[in-house]
Amino acid sequence: MSDYLVIVESPAKAKTIERYLGKKYTVKASMGHVRDLPRSQMGVDVKDKYQPKYITIRGKGDVLKDLRKAAKKAKKIYLAADPDREGEAIAWHLAFALNVDETSPCRVVFNEITKDAIKESFKNPRAINLDLVDAQQARRVLDRLVGYNISPLLWKKVKRGLSAGRVQSVAVKMIIDRENEIKNFVPEEYWTIESTFLKDKEEFEGSFYGVDGKKVELKSEADVKDIQAQLKGNAFLIDKVNKRERKRNPALPFTTSSLQQDAARKINFRAKKTMMIAQQLYEGIDLGRKSGGITGLITYMRTDSTRISQNAIDEAKDYIKEEFGDEYVGANKKRTQQSGAQDAHEAIRPTSIKRHPDDLKSILTNDQLKLYKLIYNRFLASQMAPAVMDTMTVHLLNNGVEFRATGSKIKFPGFIKVYVEGSNKNQEKETFLPDLEKGMEVEAKKIIPNQHFTQPPPRYTEARLVGTMEKKGIGRPSTYAPTLDTIQRRGYVRIEDKRFFPTEIGEIVIDLLEEYFPEIIDVDFTVKMEEDLDFIEEGKIEWINVIDEFYQDFHKRLEKAEEEIVEVEVKDEPAGIECEKCGHEMVYKMGRFGKFLACSNFPDCRNTKPILKKIGVKCPKCKQGEIVERRSKKRRIFYGCDQFPTCDFVSWDKPIEKPCPSCGELLVEKTTKKKTEIKCTSCDYSEEKEVKTE
Repeated sequence: MSDYLVIVESPAKAKTIERYLGKKYTVKASMGHVRDLPRSQMGVDVKDKYQPKYITIRGKGDVLKDLRKAAKKAKKIYLAADPDREGEAIAWHLAFALNVDETSPCRVVFNEITKDAIKESFKNPRAINLDLVDAQQARRVLDRLVGYNISPLLWKKVKRGLSAGRVQSVAVKMIIDRENEIKNFVPEEYWTIESTFLKDKEEFEGSFYGVDGKKVELKSEADVKDIQAQLKGNAFLIDKVNKRERKRNPALPFTTSSLQQDAARKINFRAKKTMMIAQQLYEGIDLGRKSGGITGLITYMRTDSTRISQNAIDEAKDYIKEEFGDEYVGANKKRTQQSGAQDAHEAIRPTSIKRHPDDLKSILTNDQLKLYKLIYNRFLASQMAPAVMDTMTVHLLNNGVEFRATGSKIKFPGFIKVYVEGSNKNQEKETFLPDLEKGMEVEAKKIIPNQHFTQPPPRYTEARLVGTMEKKGIGRPSTYAPTLDTIQRRGYVRIEDKRFFPTEIGEIVIDLLEEYFPEIIDVDFTVKMEEDLDFIEEGKIEWINVIDEFYQDFHKRLEKAEEEIVEVEVKDEPAGIECEKCGHEMVYKMGRFGKFLACSNFPDCRNTKPILKKIGVKCPKCKQGEIVERRSKKRRIFYGCDQFPTCDFVSWDKPIEKPCPSCGELLVEKTTKKKTEIKCTSCDYSEEKEVKTE
């Protein structure tokens, strides 16, 4: 019989912790929550101070039976769920189910699954923090009141299967607002003038700045011609040379949001995938007997804090000194924490800087290695010295017309030896300028005007949407990935070329919410609600008061909506083709994964087909069909002939229209995060072209 029973959330974590604690401890997994609100009803008694009605989750009976059996044999029970609000709530539910006194020192928390962190946490157990539990309970009750009241209304008035939620509705509204901005955008014309200058056979680039020392914007071709008319010959005099040293500090260690954003930019991971793999790295990877067995490789991955423990800082300093030299060690000045951050635990970092990604190549999966390397390098860089750049700006004059040329050279690489933030890839590139001094004369070899038009704001990618949500204070680290997943599963938005587009059904739902429940999609309301949840966690306000303040007005709006909303008929759009099975017209319908084709004679005829997106390329195999975009069962895009199954041509790479200039066969695009390579499917011909990065 073990003296102590420890309950964690996952079996992987249980194995790791049991090995660290020794024979006196039995560690079991609750497999997440054991109690929750019922799915079949709201489960919140609005007449009795919004008390939730918890039930044992279906399928968890055997888990609870096993835990109760183990609990009877143990002298002491420790609840070691994750160190956040939800983890605290899980511990509270377990305490109720196992008759553990919630005020006793039964709760242990740790930010990393390492031997030292685990043993230290068991030296300092505490009571369950009921303020944390109340904050999580308030979120759960609030979301249930919104979802289980508005969703049936949407089912009845619009379409079955719809739902509404606080954070997800705001996210959809943001995507729709951005789409409207793009539709209403009016491009404005502007011009630039670029020049290639020559100094002693050395070329360098410059661009028009202004006239007589003042910056001038070129809005038309007439403006450009005025400037060209003012120029006298091709000789430019160097009027001024400004040289300075510029320092750039490393990015802070990862939070949940910044990890999801950089994982999207650098390794092309969706938010859901990033969090799934981060969970694996946190809970533990088997490094083999000699390397310590199952070991947690990163600290907890749901955090909005950039704080780092002193032990981790000291370990990183020693490593940097040894690997790079003293001059590469950062000063570790106090960096400002983001406003509104809970700062409950540390930033995301490796549990030991000594576990270099290269040493784990044979142990981790390819995806695990990519994410671990990203986290490792970001943390290591955050503890390194700033990069130092020598920059030079040259002012060139011709009859009052000023051009400017800028150059930069890395004087000291500092942290960029290890890592550069995803959105700043080009900031540390060196730009050549020859040795130039005031009074020198150079020749303008080419002066080329270029017409441009302002571009609309970009559509949201997952990374950009998460970043905007965090900046506005919408949601918290644990909600970003589930929110993005939910709005796609519900069919409110779709993703094309990694960018969000709203669907018709999404626009209908948001229009209804905007008219009858404006607070649900109001950013300020959502931000205030998140702040109130934080205040509940800090013990400053009562959770019931927060819910009541919201519900009283919400309930009146709900009654009004029930009476006034006219049933919305989402008409099926004719597709202009006949059903090959019964001859009736096919129509476009909205499904879980977007639009699809269905027979209008439903339910008598249940024929459905995917909508095939043609890419303008003839099938190279049958020469009759056209290549169309398809999706695999895992939603991955591939390309095939529209004559399938008669023709079975398929390709993961996108075929292009022009034939190979070498052999005349099919060319395809192979895209990476840095470039698109066009390759022949028959010979060795290839060419490259740049891919636009976010």
